Amino acid sequence: MLDLLPDLFDEYEQQLSLAAPIFNDYGGNKIFHGEIVTVRCFNDNSKVKALVAQNGIGKIMVVDGKASTTRALLGDMLAEQALENGWQGIVINGCIRDAGTIATLPIAVKALGCCPIKTEKRGQGEINATISFAELSFNPGQYIYGDSNGLAISKALLSF
Repeated sequence: MLDLLPDLFDEYEQQLSLAAPIFNDYGGNKIFHGEIVTVRCFNDNSKVKALVAQNGIGKIMVVDGKASTTRALLGDMLAEQALENGWQGIVINGCIRDAGTIATLPIAVKALGCCPIKTEKRGQGEINATISFAELSFNPGQYIYGDSNGLAISKALLSF
């Protein structure tokens, strides 16, 4: 399968909400879906680091980095740890770094762009709060679907 969203919208248009097309694909996997786990943070990826260490099977981490382009919220080491712990993907309203390495990993990663500068670890941020960006509100427990066509969310898991 090379495309997911067109087929989902053909079948479930009323159950889906489409995100604004602001993301770039960086991970080796382009097609993904899973239950949303949210992180709210700004130039501090402490909570992202904590979550990638947890079991992520069937889950997608959605990170609101407040669209910051001055620090990267995900790098190759955290992406590798997320992959090892079963995360299906990570969507970041912000930047990543180590884009070349992340492109070789079989995990989906969408972000606004790249920045080579890491964050400071101050332990700030919030896990599992409702977050809003890309013209959508992301709630923990909702489901997210992504491919090269974009991102969409639904309240329930859709079959395909």
